Amino acid sequence: MISKFQGGATAAVAIFGMLGLAGLPNSALAQEYTLRIQTHYAPETVSGKLAAQFVDDVQTMSGGRVKIEMFYSSSVVKSVETFDAAATGILDGDMTGGAYQTGKNPAFQFVGDIMGGYDTPWQQYEWLYQGGGYEKANKLYNEYNMQLIGWWIYGQESLASTKPLAGPDDLKEWKFRSPPGLETEIFAELGAKPVVMDFTEVFTALETGIIDGADASSLANNIGLGLYDIGKNATYPGFHSMPSDHLALRKDVWDGLPPDIQRIFQVAMQKLAFQTALTHDVENHKAAQQLKEQGVTLYDWSQEDRQAFRDAAQENWQRWADKTPEARELVDSHLAFMNLLGLVN
Repeated sequence: MISKFQGGATAAVAIFGMLGLAGLPNSALAQEYTLRIQTHYAPETVSGKLAAQFVDDVQTMSGGRVKIEMFYSSSVVKSVETFDAAATGILDGDMTGGAYQTGKNPAFQFVGDIMGGYDTPWQQYEWLYQGGGYEKANKLYNEYNMQLIGWWIYGQESLASTKPLAGPDDLKEWKFRSPPGLETEIFAELGAKPVVMDFTEVFTALETGIIDGADASSLANNIGLGLYDIGKNATYPGFHSMPSDHLALRKDVWDGLPPDIQRIFQVAMQKLAFQTALTHDVENHKAAQQLKEQGVTLYDWSQEDRQAFRDAAQENWQRWADKTPEARELVDSHLAFMNLLGLVN
C-alpha cells in the first residue's frame, strides 16, 4: 500500500536550519511512495522482463522516491482478481488487462481486447491517445475506483495447439483455454470449445490433456511459458486477439501522487508501450525461426479465413454494445476511429 514518510517538509527544513543542516539536498526531505503491483506474466517471459524495466525506469526517474514491489505470475491473487485486489487495497496496481473485468461491465471488453479489430498495436494506441479513447476508458475505470495509466500492447496473439490449426474448419470441437468475455462466444460460434481458466493454469492443463490448445499470449511469450514444448502447432502471424494489457492504479493512490511523479508514471508507461510493441515484433520473428527448427508447424491463415473470424467478431461487438451504455459508447468510438483508418466500411 502507498505509504509516506510522515512529517511536513516545511517543519523539517526549520529544524534542519536550526541545526545548521538546511543545505541538505531536496531528496533528503522528499516523501517516498511504495506501490505493490501485480502482473500475470512470469519474470522470464519477454513481457515479464519489460515489466521489470518499467519498474526500474520509474524508480530511477523518481530519484528513488518511488519504490515498486512487482508481483509476477499472479502470485498474490489470481489474474482475474488483480483489479479488485488493487481497487480494495490488497494491492495498489493492476498490470494485467481490462478484458478480465467483463463480468463487472461488458464495456471492459473494448478497453481490454477488441477481438478482430485493429491490425497493429500502433493503431490501437492511436485510438487511445488520438481518438479520444483515454478519456472514455478512464470514465469506465473511475467508476470502479481505478485510474488507467496506459497500455502495453505486444501485438497479435498466437494460438498454441496439440492439433493442427490450418483454418476455421480445424476449430470444430477444438477445446482450448480462453480468457473470459467476448472471445468465448466468437470461438463457440465457429465450433470450438472454449474453457475459461486462469493464465497461470494453462501449462498444466495443456500438459495433462485437459485442453487441446490455448489462447495465452504472443508467440515469444508462449515459448517462455513452455507451451510449444507440448503443443507443436501454432497460428502465426496471429489474427484473432491483440490484448491491451494495462497499468491501472487505485484512484486514491493515483490522486495522492504529486504531479511530477504522475508524469513519471505516464512517461515510463509510454516507453513501456513503445518497447513492448518493438521488442515483441523482433522476438516473435526470432521465435518463429526457432520453432520451425524445432519442428513446430506455424499456420498463417489466408485473408479469407482471417476475414471470417473478423466478421464473426464484429457481429458480436454489436450484441455486446447493447448490454450497457458504456459498452455502446466504446464500440461506437472504436468503429468511428476504425472507419477513419480504413479498417471497416
